[in-house]
Amino acid sequence: MPTVGIMAAGTLGPLENFKAGMRDCGFIERETVRYELRVAHGDSDRLLGFAGELVRASVDLIAVVGAVTARAARTVTRDIPIVYAVVVDPVSDGLATVSRQPLGNMTGMTTYDPDQARMHIALLRSVKPDLARIALLADSGVSNCLTQVHSSAMQEAGVRPQVVRIAGPDPDLIDAFAAMQREGTDALVVLEHPVNGANAARIAELALAHCLPTGVARAQADAGGLFAYGTSLRGAAYQMAGYASRILRGTEPSDLPVETFHCTELVVNMRTARNLGLTVPPDILTRAVCLID
Repeated sequence: MPTVGIMAAGTLGPLENFKAGMRDCGFIERETVRYELRVAHGDSDRLLGFAGELVRASVDLIAVVGAVTARAARTVTRDIPIVYAVVVDPVSDGLATVSRQPLGNMTGMTTYDPDQARMHIALLRSVKPDLARIALLADSGVSNCLTQVHSSAMQEAGVRPQVVRIAGPDPDLIDAFAAMQREGTDALVVLEHPVNGANAARIAELALAHCLPTGVARAQADAGGLFAYGTSLRGAAYQMAGYASRILRGTEPSDLPVETFHCTELVVNMRTARNLGLTVPPDILTRAVCLID
């Protein structure tokens, strides 16, 4: 019976979807597959240690969520197959060749959508047309790929970005929001980073307290932000199971191309809109797959 190590820097949710995907591929927990689970809950400093534990446990495959997690796994093994999901730019993050081909024992998929940053800006402008400055809440423990993409999109749209970095596992969110207030920020985009996912509800509470309309990742739709947009992290983790199952059945990681997985959805939190005193335009509402009321 194969053993799969599954590891995330953020929360447990996506990994449960990975296990569901494995079940649908015929790998049933405790019957046809065993799992070794490691979740850092926003503390990226724990990842190298987790990866080492999985190698010492002699797992047959390591499935990871996020670039920082994938790099940790790659650091400790070049032999055990590694499959990743939710990586913005596999090439820039050193997780694929310059031609986006698998890197030795590692392959996976990216959910990167170049329109996602522009969509967040458009959504926030729909309720606050005169916004001039948007804060980006970023995890200081991950690469700048996603931060740079959003900053560039804001500059192109004539909006000034303010990058506010926080560190897990217990980020100083009070200071982060104070920094936004000092700079006179008009809105907030919470990047899909591990520490943000682990503190999604608290971030949404503080954004509401500071009267900031907020755009968040699709995975954080239930936390309370005004707009949640993007490809579901859980959906990507489910898709990753297809690659993992093929490798466990004998396919080499190098024979599985790095893929892009897109399934963008918009969720609008109407309760948050009312609390902020904002009106969401009808055309935005008709695009939403879900309205939280």
